[in-house]
Amino acid sequence: MNPSIAALLYAIGICGLFYLDRDKTARPSKALWLAVVWLGINGSRSVSAWLGLGPGPEIPGQLPPESRLDQAIAGSLMLAGFVVLLRRRKDAVAVLKASWPIVLYFAFALISLSWSDYPAWGLKRWVRALGDVIMVLVVATDAQPAAALRRLFSRLGFVVLPVSILLIKYYPYLGRGFDEWGGGVVNTGVTTNKNSLGVLAYVVTLGALWQVLSLLRDKNLPNRRRHLLAQGTLLAFGVDVLFTAHSATSGASFLLGAGLMLVLALQFFRARPRAVHALVLTLLLVGGLAMLLGGEADVTRALGRKPDLTGRTEIWRMLIPMCPNSIGGAGFETFWCGPRVAKFYAMHGGISMTNEAHNGYVEMYLNLGWIGVGLIALILVQGYRRAVHAFRRDPALGALLVAYVVSAVTYNIGEAGFRMLGPAWFFLLLAIVAANRAINFAGTASDPYQEFAERPPWEVDAPRPEPDLVGEP
Repeated sequence: MNPSIAALLYAIGICGLFYLDRDKTARPSKALWLAVVWLGINGSRSVSAWLGLGPGPEIPGQLPPESRLDQAIAGSLMLAGFVVLLRRRKDAVAVLKASWPIVLYFAFALISLSWSDYPAWGLKRWVRALGDVIMVLVVATDAQPAAALRRLFSRLGFVVLPVSILLIKYYPYLGRGFDEWGGGVVNTGVTTNKNSLGVLAYVVTLGALWQVLSLLRDKNLPNRRRHLLAQGTLLAFGVDVLFTAHSATSGASFLLGAGLMLVLALQFFRARPRAVHALVLTLLLVGGLAMLLGGEADVTRALGRKPDLTGRTEIWRMLIPMCPNSIGGAGFETFWCGPRVAKFYAMHGGISMTNEAHNGYVEMYLNLGWIGVGLIALILVQGYRRAVHAFRRDPALGALLVAYVVSAVTYNIGEAGFRMLGPAWFFLLLAIVAANRAINFAGTASDPYQEFAERPPWEVDAPRPEPDLVGEP
């Protein structure tokens, strides 16, 4: 098929998905578009990259180049999001207090720059990292949080997943690249590498599965068939992109998250929320025993990896001794700056120009030391507990939040998913903050779930007489 005709047909199909999924009963704030654009840019490619105005390749031993255009766009989005949160400051402050491990993590990240070799660069990254928190709060503090979450998945997924398939099939000079490890051709879609495409598909497809399960359960929803057609199509696109990306870590994380959601949908768990702990503990024990008994080789081969996780274990062995401070690390997001990078490339033979450890826990150790690893563990533990608590109030939404937190634990074994501006990190923060929002406002006049706690998520967001939080009457 001619690429131009294919692009036209895909554009028509995307518009059709938005049309099928329209819902006049749900009116989340228009500020949600800020989070959609933020995720769309950070989850794919920078605007300068799309326009062919990138700042150039990274040079080992030097600070990564920056684009003034990208900085201006990110700053504008963050400023707009901050203005929105000022108008919602009561809810935003309450949710931040409930999410105190996240606040503690960012506070320590800022302090760590005091011993960094590149504090100015790290400070820029830290300020940029606040953009993830701002956009998470924009979604979580919406007057209709469940509707906002659904719209976030749909608006993002309806565009990035079909366009990825379009680029891979009909515009290979944009949708394909070369594997940094093996040198072969890989599918990148709207992103810059296969792992980025895989994680984008993994987080969005979990959201599509959540919506499909909700629709299947609620047989009395008006216009249920067209919603189901739209979300089912998005789910199919997501699964297709996951297979096309051939990212084993993202695929395994999706399967884990999807399996959790399907199992937690059973009446047994809905009637016994405490059984969730036993299920998750069983999964962790099985994985741990597999590692202890030498089954990791079989597991990694089943996931399409070599027994050494495609060279990752060798990278970890070289990187861990290079950490300048085992307690506090090199400083927030500054390990991969300066002479250390050139030294690593020399040790690795200069073959791979990687700028991450391909393991979230190792990456955290390199940048923030054992304190950073401990803070991440605290975030995960509190997030899991809050997600299970949310499951007791709303089993459908709670299952999604549990899936994000638990799958993030496994995703970070093979990829650095705790890094700023990444979809895995964004949705982990969103799951924790959304759970805290539901729990923190439980039983109060501001509780968005109060009178709908036992109803399906599609019914939670009935129209409310509140004004739009971005200023519309």
